[in-house]
Amino acid sequence: MKSRPEAAKCEHHAVVQPNKPALLKRLNRIEGQTRGVAKMVEEDRYCVDVLTQIAAIQSALDALALQLLESHTKGCVRSAMRSGDGEAAVDELLAVVRRFGR
Repeated sequence: MKSRPEAAKCEHHAVVQPNKPALLKRLNRIEGQTRGVAKMVEEDRYCVDVLTQIAAIQSALDALALQLLESHTKGCVRSAMRSGDGEAAVDELLAVVRRFGR
């Protein structure tokens, strides 16, 4: 596994998420949806209904990822650019964005 460029790391200090309560609320909702899908499978529910719920979970995860990506860009990447480490931060950002390409 390739390590991240040293210059782009924000882990040298605590990364405070600006909307932490909202992020946690979303994650808890997604967790509940996931448990609901497991229950649907246990109850032998109609496949299309299960798939519909899975699509909703994927959509919720995508929205959460975009929110985190925006926060990272406006925080860590902006900070790295100001400190002269912008190229490494942009490379890391693009690598992360590529993971979400479908």
